Amino acid sequence: MSPNGSDRSPRRPMRRKLLQAMTAGLVLATATGCTYKDFPRLGMPTPTTEEAPRILSLWQGSWAAALATGVLVWGLILWSAFFHRRSRTKVEVPPQTRYNMPIEALYTVVPLVIVSVLFYFTARDESKLLSLTDKKPDVTVNVVGFQWSWGFNYIENVPGVTGDAKTDENLAAIPDRFKNAFPANAGGVYDVGTPGTRNPQTNNPGPTLWLPKGETVRFVLTSRDVIHSFWVVPFLMKMDVIPGHTNSFQVTPNKEGTFLGKCAELCGVDHSRMLFNVKVVSPERYQQHLKDLAKKGQTGYIPAGIAQTSHEKNRETNNL
Repeated sequence: MSPNGSDRSPRRPMRRKLLQAMTAGLVLATATGCTYKDFPRLGMPTPTTEEAPRILSLWQGSWAAALATGVLVWGLILWSAFFHRRSRTKVEVPPQTRYNMPIEALYTVVPLVIVSVLFYFTARDESKLLSLTDKKPDVTVNVVGFQWSWGFNYIENVPGVTGDAKTDENLAAIPDRFKNAFPANAGGVYDVGTPGTRNPQTNNPGPTLWLPKGETVRFVLTSRDVIHSFWVVPFLMKMDVIPGHTNSFQVTPNKEGTFLGKCAELCGVDHSRMLFNVKVVSPERYQQHLKDLAKKGQTGYIPAGIAQTSHEKNRETNNL
């Protein structure tokens, strides 16, 4: 206890050390120049596309920001609990702080700054991931969702297959702005599954979508009935498949293998059975698979889905 009877003085060095430790922790957590590989994946699978590390980095950064905020809040709670606890020798109510403008401004501005920073990084990465102008696709696949499985229209020039994806009636639901990127005179092949379909190599349920390694793949997503969601788990990317509205995104697979995919939108009673597989192979093996589908007679395209609604057509017209 200090000579004047106060017991506050010995606590000041400890308070100072606590604040210094908290500041150092925040600096270490937020100011290092580490990449996504230097941090744990925090529940995310290993990325298998060129775009997936951007998503993983955003995920890790959000966790780091949440942890830094948590450490600060927990530190302030503990500091208040330990250093402002009731004294054993004094029973009077301690001084109360009211209408402190700097403190009120602080707890108003800081959350706004945190939300603004998270919004900036999210908007930046979303804009990059959803851009269809950065790279021209090497491969285009129309993914068709329906109760209770998936169909895949490979919009490709397959030897011996005639037709044109741009004028095919089965693809009439796809807007022209997507068809403009289709190859000319692409007769194409298709594959379609049922809930009972299984991958012959892994025995995993669902049909198998084949993709070439190292080539940019554009997915054009359409639905025949209700809202589904196309999610390839190790791609770290998913997007809604909406009737009357066409969505699209593209990725570049960089790792061969067979990966799991699923519907990530509750779409009805058999939603849990809407599974599929993605098999990434060499470009040569991919082309051979298309020829194999043609030999089986799976040429042309299956119906893509429900035609666009009027308001969706108006939206696209106004955005041209």
